[in-house]
Amino acid sequence: LRIFKQVPRLLFGFNTIDRINELLPKKNNGDYYIFIIDDVHQKGTIHSRLKHASEDMVEWFPASVKEPSTLQIDNLRDKFMQTRDHKLPKAIVGIGGGSTMDVAKALSVMMCNEGSASQYQGWDLVPNPGIYKIGIPTVAGSGAEASRTAVLMGKERKFGINSDHSMFDAIILDSSLIKNVPIAQRFYSGMDCYIHCVESLQGTMINELAKGNASKALELCEKVFLSDGDDDMLLTASYMGGVSIVNSEVGVCHALSYGLSLELGYRHGFANCVAFNVLDEYYGPWVDRFREMLKIHKIELPKNVCRSLDEAAMQRMVNMTLKMERPLTNALGENWKDKMTPNKIVSLYERM
Repeated sequence: LRIFKQVPRLLFGFNTIDRINELLPKKNNGDYYIFIIDDVHQKGTIHSRLKHASEDMVEWFPASVKEPSTLQIDNLRDKFMQTRDHKLPKAIVGIGGGSTMDVAKALSVMMCNEGSASQYQGWDLVPNPGIYKIGIPTVAGSGAEASRTAVLMGKERKFGINSDHSMFDAIILDSSLIKNVPIAQRFYSGMDCYIHCVESLQGTMINELAKGNASKALELCEKVFLSDGDDDMLLTASYMGGVSIVNSEVGVCHALSYGLSLELGYRHGFANCVAFNVLDEYYGPWVDRFREMLKIHKIELPKNVCRSLDEAAMQRMVNMTLKMERPLTNALGENWKDKMTPNKIVSLYERM
């Protein structure tokens, strides 16, 4: 495995969002920034803390409604370009959970590359560098702040734009921004970190850099969700988990969870939890620990989530899972198709 690029600039600590100007490139006359902010923060203080100027553009993104799509990215790109007579922004800032940060990353790429975002879903398909971009998580766990992936829903698949060009140029890890996250959302997002660290460490596509980051992130997740770890620990786990996944790969859980998001509209962290809860066969000891965390935090996952799906919907979920070749190769080896058959996938979904 080659070592991928990492985020070059990082501010860490309580209230560091107030220092955002240290990371933003200087503007000349006519320049502007774009702020993509999760619309859950419309009634909060984040907007005022940014101290943005009148020429800047603020987009309140409805991240809680559904997973971001390639069509939304294309429409946002076209809207901004038309509004500003095709003048590119000086910077794009993504503020929110993994979905909102992924929107900022994808928008940055699409401002500088022709066509639709759907053309760049895959590995290293982006030819041109994107706009300078800053990521600021307000929910910790996805690792989107550190990864080179912008995950988007398409018409028939959920897939990431995986490119060095979609990685943030700077990030702010400010624990003041995650202190009031609802318990369930904090748990689901935190478990995204826990799960992809387990998948990374138990897979074959990994190097020592990824092992070091994933091991520490896993340890911090367990301190946070099994003991008395704090928000700084959770932010650190999220970042280190993101760094680890840049240099490794996810596994069976993520491969299955994408189907849940595609057909049932489940958000990423929640879908991972639903899938992970039936994967004793692959990640036994960590699934046991995960169930301990569910009890401690009084989280109840739904049962029989696929019971209302017809045969066509189930087939689409199977097809989505089978497209996740890299995660399944990482988890099961080169002969993964012999182990993860369509019937096996259906049986796993039926247990969720």
